[in-house]
Amino acid sequence: MRKLKKIFTGLMLIIFAAALTSVNAQAQERSSPDIEAPGGANGISSIFVQKNTDGTDDGFEKLVALLAQHEMPFYQRAGSEDGLIGPSDVVLLEINCQWAERGGTNTDLLKSIVQSILKHPDGFTGEILIADNGQRLYGSGGTGGSLDWEHPNSKDQTQSTIDVVNDFASQGIQISGMLWDEFTGVQVAEFETGDDKNGFVMEPEEHSTGIRISYPKFTTEFGTKVSFKKGIWDDETKQYDSAALKIINVPVLKSHGIYQVTGAIKAYMGTVSLTLTGGATHRNVGRGAMGTQMALTRVPVLNVMDSIWVTPDGGPSAPYSRAVAANMILASTDPVAVDYWASKYILVEMAKDAGNKQYESMSPDGTTPGTFGYWLRLSMEELQKEGFQTTMDENQMAVYIAE
Repeated sequence: MRKLKKIFTGLMLIIFAAALTSVNAQAQERSSPDIEAPGGANGISSIFVQKNTDGTDDGFEKLVALLAQHEMPFYQRAGSEDGLIGPSDVVLLEINCQWAERGGTNTDLLKSIVQSILKHPDGFTGEILIADNGQRLYGSGGTGGSLDWEHPNSKDQTQSTIDVVNDFASQGIQISGMLWDEFTGVQVAEFETGDDKNGFVMEPEEHSTGIRISYPKFTTEFGTKVSFKKGIWDDETKQYDSAALKIINVPVLKSHGIYQVTGAIKAYMGTVSLTLTGGATHRNVGRGAMGTQMALTRVPVLNVMDSIWVTPDGGPSAPYSRAVAANMILASTDPVAVDYWASKYILVEMAKDAGNKQYESMSPDGTTPGTFGYWLRLSMEELQKEGFQTTMDENQMAVYIAE
């Protein structure tokens, strides 16, 4: 096992510097000029790590710069196929909103992501939506999610998600927040059938992982008709523009009482309706169901792992008292790879230090049914079946770390 040198961030031991240095060195060795696109070419998944950020600073802007340095531009320029976000895209930030305090996506980070989108060099003329489905179940209030928790995850502990939305909206930005809890029990058909109601489309087939695909379909307050799976509907052409809808997945890294780890894959529970599926989706996470959901609806163009505050024990509820400052943001186009790296090199090490006796089951290298590694692998296989670049092999990961 590597010889590790401990460093401290905040009040508690959070990670080992020698491990980070070693991983970074290995990544640089693998990242040779013959890799055409580090996001997935030649079987390589790139992971970008920005350290020493609390969300209120320029940490995400630095992360965007780090992506660009390694041939994965955040901005898609006019006339170019490269880049993730185009100037006229509808950008949906899929967040965690079921839990208050440190259980929800950091709102300072959300603000930084929106600011970066608006800094598009070609000028951003599109629309931004921040959304999630708390299922009207559980959560800090026992009734599901909220975009307006009284005690949110922010540095000053007062700035809610809807506060971020309202701040930008007051500047004339086309941005809105939507809590899919409001129609999570409403079954609808797609726009092409003439059904304009907000709700969830539910497909008839039951997949081998035990779930039926369900996903949100709705109209934003600006009149944009969005199908999470098919894209943006145009009433005049009677067609969907799939490329115009971009998903940025922004989960919080934390422990989970049933499934050990909440990360990029588990966060897609916010894109299903547990009401319409009878809870089957959540029951089958351990069979790789979230991989099926992601692969057969819409894979994010980028997964941004909020590791500013991490809860190494007692999650998914994450009160201020149990959270530990890790002060990191991670990003990858590969949701499996970023889950693997973040859980192994951040969450598990923090869980050990916090005295969480279940830390071994949180390891992404686990192969026993019921462990995180077991169901992450099944989720990866579901994505791979549909042709998506995902990996749990560190030899197929290029990791770039910035201080």
